[in-house]
Amino acid sequence: MITLERVTPQNILVYRDVRLRALQDTPWAFGSTHARESQLTDAAWMERAKRWDGVTGILYLAMDLDVACAMAGSFIDPEDATRAQLISMWTAPTHRQKGVGRMLVEQVMEWAKSRGVTVLTLMVTSVNPTAMKFYKQLGFTRTGRTEPYPNDAAVIEYEMARAIG
Repeated sequence: MITLERVTPQNILVYRDVRLRALQDTPWAFGSTHARESQLTDAAWMERAKRWDGVTGILYLAMDLDVACAMAGSFIDPEDATRAQLISMWTAPTHRQKGVGRMLVEQVMEWAKSRGVTVLTLMVTSVNPTAMKFYKQLGFTRTGRTEPYPNDAAVIEYEMARAIG
């Protein structure tokens, strides 16, 4: 049975491990790299946990018993508190197509709604059609905004958005 838990200082090392797995599995899905994040200190990881305090940001882990199998989070836009961005979405290959990703996105939307957010946005790379299809199935649509992917200027990131609430 899959359960969701918030990332906190108490489980930050579990998050670190799943984040590094995600960066290895789908490097084009993140704005960072495994090489960069594998060098972070435990103190740097703890700083991340503090940002996900549930007030302006949150990150959830999907747990299959005691193994993290997926993650997703959000930050409220500091310039527009009615908007938040879905970040760090990843599901382990062993748990894809089983509803885990949907469960995480729905949990993030519930959190965002409780914080007064009315629009959830995300960025998805042009080389990740599976993710685009997944987000479309959840009601996200492309906004027309694009930007170069930070790790490869030849790749485009598309913004997608969905009204919530």
